Amino acid sequence: MSDVRHVLVLPDRDAAEEAAQALGDRFGLDEEPRLVRDALAGEDDAEDAQWLLLLRDAEERLDPKEVDEFAGEWDGWREEP
Repeated sequence: MSDVRHVLVLPDRDAAEEAAQALGDRFGLDEEPRLVRDALAGEDDAEDAQWLLLLRDAEERLDPKEVDEFAGEWDGWREEP
């Protein structure tokens, strides 16, 4: 078993929080995704931050394409770890 992670990049906190709640319903996750603020280089303002959702997928159950499409529903995308 590997410790595969999916990193979803979302445009703002509201989108990230909504997506985090919907992830469990859509994919039946065993653990809560981790929400992380990712300030853009040189920016202090929260408006200039992206939000990341970190998902652990040790059993590799999640299809990366489906996860990317899911993130797109909140104007986000899936980054390759």
